[in-house]
Amino acid sequence: MNRLQQELQRLYAPQADARLGLDLGAGGLIDAQGRVRAMVLELGRPADWAALSAVWSGVQADLGLPAPAIALNGSDGCQLWFSLLESVPVPQAAAFLDVLRRRYLGDIAPVRVAMLPALDTASDGPPLHARLVPALQADNSLWSAFVASDLAPMFADEPWLDMPPNPDGQAQLLAPLKSISPAEFELALQRLRSVAVPASPGPASHAAAQAASLDPRRFLLDVMNNDSLDLALRIEAAKALLPYSYAARGQRQERDE
Repeated sequence: MNRLQQELQRLYAPQADARLGLDLGAGGLIDAQGRVRAMVLELGRPADWAALSAVWSGVQADLGLPAPAIALNGSDGCQLWFSLLESVPVPQAAAFLDVLRRRYLGDIAPVRVAMLPALDTASDGPPLHARLVPALQADNSLWSAFVASDLAPMFADEPWLDMPPNPDGQAQLLAPLKSISPAEFELALQRLRSVAVPASPGPASHAAAQAASLDPRRFLLDVMNNDSLDLALRIEAAKALLPYSYAARGQRQERDE
């Protein structure tokens, strides 16, 4: 088993699958009990990294989750590959991706968003999953591949590679990534549901919820107080909050006078 196969197994292989490292294709990502560790959110037709990057940064800043891998699907879209430390049933993984879509891609036409694994409701067949990256696409002879976040914008118009990616380079991109722990997964799901599905979705409460989720001061406070994020990022958030602090201090002084 080479280094890339080891990283793919570490992050995405089902725990209960005895064939680990042998077949991690679309079927191999779902174990015999219908559980998965890999969750894939894809935006395509066309690929739009500017929109998908909001999910990539949001799950880290808003939810405190590890960064997902970024991939080109070799055809018409970009993907985010989330890794779970422990397997979950396909419906639970699908529910997570759905609330994630509504939270960050709510203004994108649903037909452009793919969420895998997915239940095959049309034919009542087995669950569907993504094809593992990197892979040669049979219909166009192009390659899917993992890419770094700073290079992803370069592939917005052509989300593929013309030649097979270097396996060691792909492994190097995956090596720093971490899996989502069960506690992190459950907490993130609760937070997403509380924002994406308001308890009383009337016009006034809906507008208030939107305003709260977009309030820059609240966002910066969340980043600054999130001890799971990099310290440098939290320091930058604290610096950005300084004008708010000075403004609040000035208002208090005016009231006291």
